[in-house]
Amino acid sequence: METKNFEIVSAQSNIDWTGKKVTGAHNGTIALKEGTLTLNKGQLIGGNFVIDTTSIKILDITDPDTNAQFAGHLFSADFFATDQFPAASFDITRIDQVKDGDHLITGNLTIKGITHPLSFPADVQVSPDQITASGKIIVDRTKYDMKFRSGNFFTNLGDTLIYNEFELDVQLTASATL
Repeated sequence: METKNFEIVSAQSNIDWTGKKVTGAHNGTIALKEGTLTLNKGQLIGGNFVIDTTSIKILDITDPDTNAQFAGHLFSADFFATDQFPAASFDITRIDQVKDGDHLITGNLTIKGITHPLSFPADVQVSPDQITASGKIIVDRTKYDMKFRSGNFFTNLGDTLIYNEFELDVQLTASATL
């Protein structure tokens, strides 16, 4: 079997996010814009995906005004600066198969025009017409110029401290392209 590309189906893929602070956590979703996964001889060998940072939704805050205020802050320069950077991306640079289905994915994550390498474990399932992949990416936000209430940059934050790492729980479904 030769190299075959699979297009990520945005409607069947999703990213859940969780950000934690001293007093608890917030969570929500963020949409995938597009992406591809590439197979060679039935093995995942590469790919990329683009995240629509303007699509961030907050699920744990039910008051509409508070939700809108928080979303506005996530869209601001303190966090994702979505006016200037409406997308983030992940480009796979290496895939190591640990055992059947379990992989270690390594790649470059770009947020706010800043790129850093990272790795994460993922479950990858391949069929002739579809690939599904899921994994949890742990991101240190301070590497991407998101320093708001970080203990690395500010002192005496007390219970307003926001932890530097946030989680992206990624679920991808990709279909074979013709």
